[in-house]
Amino acid sequence: MPKNLLIATTNMGKQKEMVALLAHTRISLYTPRDLQLAIHVTEDGKTYAANALLKANAYCSASGMPALADDTGLEVDTLGGAPGLYSARFSPQPGATDADRRKLLLARLDGFPRPWAAHFTCTMALALPDGRTFTRSGICKGEIIPEERGQTGFGYDRIFLVKEANLTMAELGLEKKNHLSHRALATQKMLEILPDLLD
Repeated sequence: MPKNLLIATTNMGKQKEMVALLAHTRISLYTPRDLQLAIHVTEDGKTYAANALLKANAYCSASGMPALADDTGLEVDTLGGAPGLYSARFSPQPGATDADRRKLLLARLDGFPRPWAAHFTCTMALALPDGRTFTRSGICKGEIIPEERGQTGFGYDRIFLVKEANLTMAELGLEKKNHLSHRALATQKMLEILPDLLD
């Protein structure tokens, strides 16, 4: 019997990364668009895990399929961990773009001494139709730099320098990013249990 899994996000950047991370498995992957699902999930949880579970449970309930979601945040030490849970909603401007959020973050950091130590946190959540849920997390350490570098990725990737590689997330390329990133690390942990949980 085939193993099916819904990638529970409408963020095209996340979809691309998660599909690539799971491509080597024998799991049949679906996106909300594949199933013509159009649902909105209010991310009002107090932790990454809570938000990831909100999304995974909502998509699992709507589709009747196992659903894998994530919640991710960038935490900058100088800003007391901000933007954190609100990374995707950091700018108060309606319709703000990734570029707007990067510009705002750099403006907030202007005047503070460097290095601007930071880390990305990702929590993956799996929701199964029988009601069981599982979470796994990954962290990628680095620093914020004042100039954008690289053309790939999304979000804050162009200003997040990965210490291990001395490249920004946007300079790594998808293959290398999917070895070092917070989302990759969380997915790797989830893959330790995922195949045995799917029907």
